[in-house]
Amino acid sequence: MGARQAVSTEAAPKAIGPYSQAVRAGALLFLAGQVPLDPATGSLVPGDVAAQTHRVMRNLEAVLEAAGSSLDAVVKTTIYLADLGDFKAVNEVYGSYFTPPAPARATVQVARLPLDARVEIDAIAQL
Repeated sequence: MGARQAVSTEAAPKAIGPYSQAVRAGALLFLAGQVPLDPATGSLVPGDVAAQTHRVMRNLEAVLEAAGSSLDAVVKTTIYLADLGDFKAVNEVYGSYFTPPAPARATVQVARLPLDARVEIDAIAQL
């Protein structure tokens, strides 16, 4: 079994706990969940759930790029929503970042997200 290798970038928010932004394991990259933090300020971005989703996607994209990958290589995501009523707005923004075929995905409502964000997304990508 190959060694795990952490991936990190200043272009995405620093981890707010004991975890890596992403971990390379063989030919796969496992990205930690991203919440809508502005990497420059460390604060939640202002605005509605659509604005938060754009920030989350840009954060994921930055980590992917740091690993030498891209959104086109994403094979699976999980979307965590504080309110499933936000599904339509999140889905519209999320869909604008992917070209067919879209990654496999699960979407779940959770009781609460870190820093009271409205959306968090994690991903698995190929390298």
